[in-house]
Formats: sequence, structure tokens, C-alpha cells
Amino acid sequence: MTRVVLCLLLLSGMTPGLALASSLSLSQAIEAAFSANPDLAAARQETAIAEGDRQQAGLIPNPVVSWEVEDTRRNTGTTTVMLSQELELGGKRGARIEVARRGQDVARLELERRGNELRAQVIQAFYGAARSDAGLDLAQQSRALAERGLVVAEGRVRAGKSSPVEATRAQVQLAETDLLVRRAQTLKANNYRELARVTGAVTQSFDRLQYADLSAGTLPSATRLLSAINQTAQLRLAQALIEQREAASGSERAQRIPNLTVSVGSQYSREERDRVNVVGLSMPIPLFNSNQGNVLAASRRADQARDLRNALELRLRTQTRSALDQWASAARDVASFHELILPTAQRAVDAATRGFEMGKFGFLEVLDAQRTLIAVRSQYLESLATATEARVTVEGIYGDLDRFTAQP
Repeated sequence: MTRVVLCLLLLSGMTPGLALASSLSLSQAIEAAFSANPDLAAARQETAIAEGDRQQAGLIPNPVVSWEVEDTRRNTGTTTVMLSQELELGGKRGARIEVARRGQDVARLELERRGNELRAQVIQAFYGAARSDAGLDLAQQSRALAERGLVVAEGRVRAGKSSPVEATRAQVQLAETDLLVRRAQTLKANNYRELARVTGAVTQSFDRLQYADLSAGTLPSATRLLSAINQTAQLRLAQALIEQREAASGSERAQRIPNLTVSVGSQYSREERDRVNVVGLSMPIPLFNSNQGNVLAASRRADQARDLRNALELRLRTQTRSALDQWASAARDVASFHELILPTAQRAVDAATRGFEMGKFGFLEVLDAQRTLIAVRSQYLESLATATEARVTVEGIYGDLDRFTAQP
């Protein structure tokens, strides 16, 4: 059986090690999430639910048929058959339809909001996985430095130029970097699984990521973002909720007018052997209950929706400014790491190692330089994470940022 599988793989131009290998880009991850993420699929069902509510809202009440007997004696009883139809007055049906229409708007905007939220989650998961790739590479580089330091230290000990303590310190440093590598491997596996979950995949179908760099991208214009804040899905959803509650308030006001029930039927008397037609009208008298409590509650809910919308706008403006400041600050930090801090720390390690080889420094200087480089690399990844977190916040509010970063 194994030979058959190998033959099939060779005929298809694949090798066993590459048969299931695949890469994933950010655009592919977003596309997969919008296609298969179960949370977004559940949100899409809300639009169908709202359509059902709209359909139901337009239906008129069913007619009622009734049958009754007066005097159950066989020769003297009277039988009445009636058909009744309730007529909605006061524009109740139109008000009910309006509420349902507003519900459809809310469902569509909620789906858009959830889409923006999912997009931000995918970006966060993708760059988290990409950072774990870089973290593993940096951890392996740190281990390579520790291995080099151990080789140098052991060579100097054998030559009688250093104390055996130096070799012991180098061994401890190597063990610490081994621990860093194992942690980085675990973090990478967890982040890859999280990315697969966000995209809606039951199992991970990729083993590497496609990306040019770990940058959070071009910082959008704060002025352009804030001027477009009323067009965000969250604020449009908040406005739609106001309109829905205002429509609900109108529906409750329409309920103050009672409905009219029209009845027609036939009555047959066995005693007189005569049949007569029966016509009736009925209407509740709104003497005690004119729906005043529900009208008040619906009106206050509309006021509450307005207050919530204003609070949301204030919160989004604050979040936007804070996220952009965080993004700009983290981007400056990342640039400093690239241009100055990381190269300087690397040169310090190289210089300390060469100096130790030539007997100018002790191994403590090498150890200190190595640990400084490891700490700097960790801070570099933290700065990248901070920039990505800020981008994710802005993406969650505004959706795709390309239209804000493109030249006007």
C-alpha cells in the first residue's frame, strides 16, 4: 500500500514531504474567514431572520369561524355560525412593517460590523503567527550565538587561558536559549492554530505564511478617519437602532386605537324552523388601558438609543486618536530597532566575542552582550505587536484602511 501511495505522489509531481505543504497570505486568510468562519455565518442568518420578520409583519389577522348552540334540547335549540374578521385601525400594519424594515437595516449593518470585526481578528491572528515565525528565527539565532560562545569558551579553557567557570556560564546560556527556542516553537504552533480557527478551518491546512515584512502598514490620516467616523458600520448601526426604536414607538402609539371586528353569520332555530342572518361589530373600549405604558417605554428606548449613539461616537473618536498615537509611537520604535538598536546590539555581541577570543574580555562581557541582544529582540517583537494591535483597533472601527491610506 505504501508503494502505491509513493507512486501516485511521484506521478502527480509531488513528494511526500511537500504533499500537504501550503502557504497562506493575509488576503487569502481574510477571504477564507469571510467564506467559512462560523460566527460570521451565524451573523448572516440574522438577515434571513429579519426577512422573515418583515414578511410576517405584513400579514393581516386571520378570520375566525365560530359555532355555538343555544338550548341544547333537540327540538328547541338555536344554532349560530359566525365568520369574524378583525380590521386593524390606526395604521398598525404599516407601523409594524416599518419596524420590521428597520430591523432588516439593523441586521445588514450588524453583519457589516461583524465583518469588520472578523477582518480585524484575522489581521491580528495573521501577524501574531508571523511574529511567532520571526520570534522562532530570533530565538534560533540567539541559540547559535550561545553555541558559538560555548565553543570559544571551551577552546580557551582547553588552552588554559580561561577558568572552567567560563565554560559553565556558556553552557547555562546555551540552556537558556534552548528554552527560548522551545517556547518560541510552542507559541508558533498555538498562533498557527488560532489563525486556522479564525479563518474557519477545522484543521490547519498551511505550514507557512506569505508576507513581505512585519510592519503594521502605512499610518492613515487622522483627519480623514475622524471626518469619516459617521460612515463607520458601528455608528450607522447605532443610527439604525434609533430609527428602529422610533418606528417601534410609532407602532406602540398606533396600538392605542382599538381594532374593529366585523362578524357575519347565520342563525337557525329548530323550534321556529327559521334561519336568519346575523351581522355584528365589536370594538374594545380603551377605558383603562390605552397602551400608555408601552408608549412611554418605547419613547424612552428611542431616547436611550440616541444617548447610546452619542456615547459610542465619543468612544470611537477617543479610540481612534489613541490607536493612531499608539501606532505612530510603535512605528517609530520599530524603525529605531531596525536602524540603530538591533544592529548596535549585534555588533556589541560580535565585538565582545572577538575580544573574549583574544583574551581582552571575560566571558561575563560576552554573556551580558548576548542577553542584551536577546532582550532587545524581545522588545522589538513587542513593538511590532503594539503597532499591530493599534492597526487592529482602527480596522475594527473603519474596516479596510486602504481607502484612507491611498493618496487622495
